[in-house]
Amino acid sequence: MTTVLETRALCKKFGGITATDNVTFKLPAGARHALIGPNGAGKTTFVNQLSGVLLPTSGSIFLNGQDVTEWTVRARSRAGLARTFQINQLFADLTPLQSIVIAINERENAARSWFLPFGTRKDLVAEAVELAESLNLGDVLDERVGSLAYGKQRLLEIAIALAAKPTVLLLDEPAAGVPESERDQILNVVAALPASVSLVLIEHDMDLVFRFAKTISVLVNGALFVEGTAEEIAKDPRVRQVYLGEEEISHG
Repeated sequence: MTTVLETRALCKKFGGITATDNVTFKLPAGARHALIGPNGAGKTTFVNQLSGVLLPTSGSIFLNGQDVTEWTVRARSRAGLARTFQINQLFADLTPLQSIVIAINERENAARSWFLPFGTRKDLVAEAVELAESLNLGDVLDERVGSLAYGKQRLLEIAIALAAKPTVLLLDEPAAGVPESERDQILNVVAALPASVSLVLIEHDMDLVFRFAKTISVLVNGALFVEGTAEEIAKDPRVRQVYLGEEEISHG
């Protein structure tokens, strides 16, 4: 099976602290993969390296077969990698439609569209509307982003990431801060994404993880502790001991 994202002996040090410790990881095409671990395990540091926010101290990162270790965030995005963040990065005074159109403009390198009246590029607007509707945002297209329910804001983040037409999407705690009543909507949207997008989910909500993931990697102290199918991880006594606990792992 084709590997779309790979790390080889990836390390990140901050002074005397090793935040990512020799992590070798492969993500196959079409994967539904979860990355879990206790607080301080290095999950976000690892994802920040994958996306280019942080450069590794040593090791390599490959995206669709290309060595992207030294590439910028923008270059990786253009090569097919997109991500969301634990804390949303949205512009509160824009509408969802405007936000998605801007993301499509970036993908198409349509800088001149910034200087045209909004809606001039009918093709971009039509694409944005279709994408928004597929993520249950059709009813709030023209509302102010800052006024949206938090679950809708998280869905908008996913829509903006998908506007780049990625082959790999990193979802950093998409349900963080979302009320319980809105979490199913996020999971359903993520579950419905096409197999052409390989997904990595970083999440603390174990119910969401076990409903979503086919495979799971567990990070502990910056190192890859164990990796396996969701069923294998659910039954692994080592995982129970270091992180999940008997009650939380019962979903498997």
